[in-house]
Amino acid sequence: MEQTDLIVSASPHIRSPENVSRIMWTVAATLAPAGLWAWYWFGFAALRVVAFSVIAAMGTELVIQKLMRRTEVTLSDGSAVVTGLLLAYVLPANAPWYVPVVGSFVAISIGKQAFGGLGYNIWNPALVGRAFVQFAYPQAVSLSQWPTHPDGATHASPLMRKIAEGAGAGGWNLGDLFLGRVPGCIGEVSALLLLLGGLFLIWRGYVRWQMPASYLITAYVLTIILPSKAGMMPFTGTVAESGRTAYQMFGEGLYHVFAGGLIIGAFFMASDMVTTPLTIKGQIIFGAGAGLLTILIRLYGGYPEGVCYSILLMNTAVPIIDRYTKPRKYGFVKKQE
Repeated sequence: MEQTDLIVSASPHIRSPENVSRIMWTVAATLAPAGLWAWYWFGFAALRVVAFSVIAAMGTELVIQKLMRRTEVTLSDGSAVVTGLLLAYVLPANAPWYVPVVGSFVAISIGKQAFGGLGYNIWNPALVGRAFVQFAYPQAVSLSQWPTHPDGATHASPLMRKIAEGAGAGGWNLGDLFLGRVPGCIGEVSALLLLLGGLFLIWRGYVRWQMPASYLITAYVLTIILPSKAGMMPFTGTVAESGRTAYQMFGEGLYHVFAGGLIIGAFFMASDMVTTPLTIKGQIIFGAGAGLLTILIRLYGGYPEGVCYSILLMNTAVPIIDRYTKPRKYGFVKKQE
């Protein structure tokens, strides 16, 4: 009988070639096509915002880790780059240079390093930075300019006009929204490229499909059945009874899905591995809750976009979601009261 040498090592015994660096740089790569489209559509102004945001994020991470005397600086893992990219993508291309710089500083210092670094933060860092600049510089992040557009004027995003003026408003069809021929933030103008990037992350196993699916489906359905503050009639059973045509009823839902930051939020922010529930059931609840909050803010709140705050609120609820959705231990029998 042939003798075989056995190697005994500590757990884990099942290993994967995936690591933080590989995942983060893959996410950055999937975001790149949308950024290139923004460069084409908005001009070099979009690259300027992205550059300021990424450099500020990396610089803040470097300085803080040096001040904390960390033995290993983690710039190479790509997490700061992803945070900078995501923050830049939820800002307009004509935002002043200090907006992405301040936003990235807050995102890294308060949203990430204040909790101990990657893996310990309870909120998505990029959204923490976005929420801060929304309050600090509301005018600078509300209107988008087309540097390559002949009139060079600032425009409200399609979602802002839709919320303000009601059904049939906006001036852009679903094709424009899907392909990215509209004003808006850098990362919300091409639903197609963001969707392709998100599907690639699902294919690689970095994102579970249940999370973005529950988010998008919840938002879509609620947009159809809920009345808006702009006077849209609620769905009451049939198209005729609801007071809307079939296009208005089903098209409104798609308009809300393609407009604003819903696509980038569902695939790249709500699905963050650190700040979302561990179980599939928990992620479905998370996505449904984020979809509900997004539509409630959009339809009834004073702010036209609800993705940022809905995800931050659901991030806060992750511990309790994990507590009530954790799987039962094998062989465990619940005690009788």
